[in-house]
Amino acid sequence: MLIVMGAHATPEQTEAVCKKIEELGFKPHPMPGASRTSIGITGNPGPIVPEPFENMPGVVELIPVTRLYKLVSREFKGENTVVQVGNVSVGGKDLVVVAGPCAVETEERMIRIAEKVRDAGAHMLRGGAFKPRTSPYSFQGLGLEGLKILAKAREVSGLPIVTEAIDAESLDLVEEYADVIQIGARNAQNFSLLKKAGRAKKPILLKRGMSATLDEFLLAAEYVMSEGNYNVILCERGVRTFADHTRNTLDLSIVPEVKRISHLPIITDPSHGTGKRHMVTPLSRSSVAVGADGVIIEVHDEPEHALSDGPQALLPDQFARLMEELRLLAPVIRRGLPLVAV
Repeated sequence: MLIVMGAHATPEQTEAVCKKIEELGFKPHPMPGASRTSIGITGNPGPIVPEPFENMPGVVELIPVTRLYKLVSREFKGENTVVQVGNVSVGGKDLVVVAGPCAVETEERMIRIAEKVRDAGAHMLRGGAFKPRTSPYSFQGLGLEGLKILAKAREVSGLPIVTEAIDAESLDLVEEYADVIQIGARNAQNFSLLKKAGRAKKPILLKRGMSATLDEFLLAAEYVMSEGNYNVILCERGVRTFADHTRNTLDLSIVPEVKRISHLPIITDPSHGTGKRHMVTPLSRSSVAVGADGVIIEVHDEPEHALSDGPQALLPDQFARLMEELRLLAPVIRRGLPLVAV
């Protein structure tokens, strides 16, 4: 059930409704909107009778929520969620570009790439300190040292950093050092990790599982939000299909569908979605055209020597040209691509 408070409801009236929900043994999820606050309810095993709330001061409407994912749905919140990361707004009128190497390798290289993507117009910096790899013999990341390097790169470049947590222990460290915690495709149904991410105080970038349906994708986000963290950014990163001309199949059709049924922002990852450098730029343009709120792009200055995913990384000059193209495209779809003050 969704309880809608009136435009003039007081904070005390909203708090009283939340207390009533807790008295019934359920969990309230107040979500302030532009003109009114909605309160979602989770923890109920079945339909909730409306009588306890009908005559409470400030309550104007009680709406049954029919979808499995309650908090993620537009039934819960009609207006788009905008996730704030420092000076960067994800899900608003402007597009957001996240860029950087797949993995943190050295401090010198990380800072060098950070400055290049910043100068080209990137809004946030990516880089993996913890790397869940298919092979146990592949580079697994620098761990804590990688996080410290990212923090240094943020200090030098002024860009907020996005990096992945792969388990409960690394999530605590990532929360301490990063601005956005990424939950990767391999952990998209690691429900204990999703719950822990929901208790974190930093925004979550949630990637779609490698074979996840739309419902499974949104229910993963529901796990995070059900624990109280409503700052979730979805990321389409490609799914496994029969195609063998790309690493994965970037499912751009999911973007408008997510926009239709969910209020959460969604970006795409054309780098992992294709695994091919020459496909990253056209799929980035396509992502923006279908309504994505941004893209996350891998950039490396010597991809032939990269310790992870070199074949899908753009060179810095290729990334700069992509940014120029996106600046031309953005006004066509009534979006902006501003330079971020750092």
